Amino acid sequence: MTNSLNDIRHAKSMIFIGSNAAENHPVSLLHILHAKEVNNAPIIVVDPRFTKLAAKATDFVRIRPGTDCAFIMGLINVIIQNGWQDKAFIDARVAGFQEMAEVATQYTPEEVENITGIPASEVTRIAKILANNRPTSLTWCMGGTQHHIGSSITRAFCILQLVLGNMGKSGGGTNIFRGHDNVQGATDMCVLSHSLPAYYGLAEGSWKHWCRVWDVDYDWMVSRFPDKEMMGKKGFTLARWYEGVNQDDKIHQQPLKALLQWGCGTNSNSQFHKVKKALDKLELVVIVDPFPTLAAAITESDNIYLLPCSSQYETSGSVTSTSRQIQWRDKIVEPVHGSKEDYDIMKGLVERLGFADKFYKNIKQVPEDITLELGKGSLTIGYNGQTPDRIKKHKDNWHTFDIDTLQAKGGPCDGEYFGMPWPCWTTEHPGTPILYDISKSVAEGGLPFRNRFGQSTTYIMSGREENQLAAEGVCNPGSEVKGGYAEFKDVVPGTNWKTDLSQETIKSAIERGMAPFGNARARCVVWTFPDQVPIHREPLHSPRPDLFDKYGTYDDKPNHYRVDTQYKSQQDPNLVKEFPFVITTGRTVEHMGGGAETRSNKYLSELQPDMYVEINPTTANNMGIREGEDVWIESPEGGKVKVMAKVTERVDEKTIFMPFHFGGTLMGQTFTGNYPEGHAPYVFGESANTCTNYGYDIITQIQATKDGLCKVSKA
Repeated sequence: MTNSLNDIRHAKSMIFIGSNAAENHPVSLLHILHAKEVNNAPIIVVDPRFTKLAAKATDFVRIRPGTDCAFIMGLINVIIQNGWQDKAFIDARVAGFQEMAEVATQYTPEEVENITGIPASEVTRIAKILANNRPTSLTWCMGGTQHHIGSSITRAFCILQLVLGNMGKSGGGTNIFRGHDNVQGATDMCVLSHSLPAYYGLAEGSWKHWCRVWDVDYDWMVSRFPDKEMMGKKGFTLARWYEGVNQDDKIHQQPLKALLQWGCGTNSNSQFHKVKKALDKLELVVIVDPFPTLAAAITESDNIYLLPCSSQYETSGSVTSTSRQIQWRDKIVEPVHGSKEDYDIMKGLVERLGFADKFYKNIKQVPEDITLELGKGSLTIGYNGQTPDRIKKHKDNWHTFDIDTLQAKGGPCDGEYFGMPWPCWTTEHPGTPILYDISKSVAEGGLPFRNRFGQSTTYIMSGREENQLAAEGVCNPGSEVKGGYAEFKDVVPGTNWKTDLSQETIKSAIERGMAPFGNARARCVVWTFPDQVPIHREPLHSPRPDLFDKYGTYDDKPNHYRVDTQYKSQQDPNLVKEFPFVITTGRTVEHMGGGAETRSNKYLSELQPDMYVEINPTTANNMGIREGEDVWIESPEGGKVKVMAKVTERVDEKTIFMPFHFGGTLMGQTFTGNYPEGHAPYVFGESANTCTNYGYDIITQIQATKDGLCKVSKA
């Protein structure tokens, strides 16, 4: 998230695409509606459903699921054709614009209408609204990411903001709302299968860096793997772990025999019936959670162990919010009912695995020393300056921070930004409230675009060579170099700003008024990706097989995060004949994630007790389905759910919607009696993800849950 929830108050227009903030992030509405009412800022909602956020919008655009990239590239095309782009911003701070603009010409308003179902006139009208009301805040969530081209879709969002000159400005930016208080922190700290903490990757140099941080011998770390080559390979993603057991698609490692799930809703996986199959095959399943998850109930063997961990109110430590702010949670009560803090469970685990001496080498006081150790090593994202003492000081003095700027006015935190949003380069740095803002000095929280890919490149697409550094004169106030510059290295011999544990390199850069990572242009072209410029590709299971020839998918990709992944072989043009409806999923305001906690809350359960499917009235009438009746939803992969029909015009005649929070029933079979006595949730239901389709992003392997096919029948 480049800006913050509070900064949306300064937007002159807002566009939400694949985001239903009113239900998924209701606190954000305080700031969104402020911008609407005070700035007269239009709210544009682009979604397959008329959501609760759409009810607050000035403009609702109904889009066919999976076609976001075509719509955004169409907006970009209209903006460029009319000369509405921010030419000065592009000339000074953007690379690859010409190559991107050439691709965008393919997405005329008429072609966008053909692909997305959005009228051509609407494409032009929305583009004009954005051009006339800047800065624009652009927000997306899982509705934008969970597609097999999710990485292209989100890149297109960023390019739109570059074309309009909305990056690095208050009220602008790309703002990805996270689902709960530490999703950002978990991502930053390495719950990903292809990264070490702080996005260091799996290269040998990254491992050696973190071994220095942990004060652990690198050769010992190598010895923990079957071979050194495996140490540098991306692991299974959460979306595909079960293939390591089932092997429906070929895997490239030894089969999985055990699973440890820690704070994870199993029913969040697509093709959930295949997850159940894998759980039953495993030799060991360990669930760490405050409540028994669905996995605890549906695993039909004696191989499962439940470790009850405490809730957030029974523990303390630092978390990172959606706005990159570091905050401290205090323990309110001691753990109840025999549960243990995550720290205690982790300690018991590493002691039994035999490396507690190395794991806790620098950690004596928990959790403060954990935060300090992470800060010592996470130089890439600037976790350096947020010490426990500073974070706690912000917690205790939250009332001194301005609601509009998030900057403290007087008091012990004077001049600092709440939570010291990363990067916070030193213990004197105030934090960076808006990424890529060159209106203030780096020492005061400003920042240029990062130089990650060299100083110049020749584009394969055009053969044109272009400087990747920012133009002359484009820099933060006080910069020693008045223009673009490369990243800092060799201040301490043999290191760069990312590996210098003394942090002298970072401090030297700040003293010179410069960013440690350089001053470059933002890229419209990523030459290492399959699609160097974002383009539309039809969903693997599409209601428009007539578009396959023009907008086909990728060739199948072997050994993609250790498992072969199908793309082209999944695009069957006859599939839509049997499965004519598009299925998409999402949240409700009453429940969260897999629902283990919220469905165990009697008040929330009373507010939303039933699993349901939204069906358009015309569709329901044509099929003889009435409100409240049970229907079967079936997927091409053999998954099916029996759910209650909610007849509503929120969805169109070709689309159905289901919330993904429910569990306890699987394909008509109930498992509610399998929960430990006295610990079953108050409400149960089928898991929507039993019917979500095969499909995984070509870059990230994130599952495609928003654009599959299904069929509907009366139960």
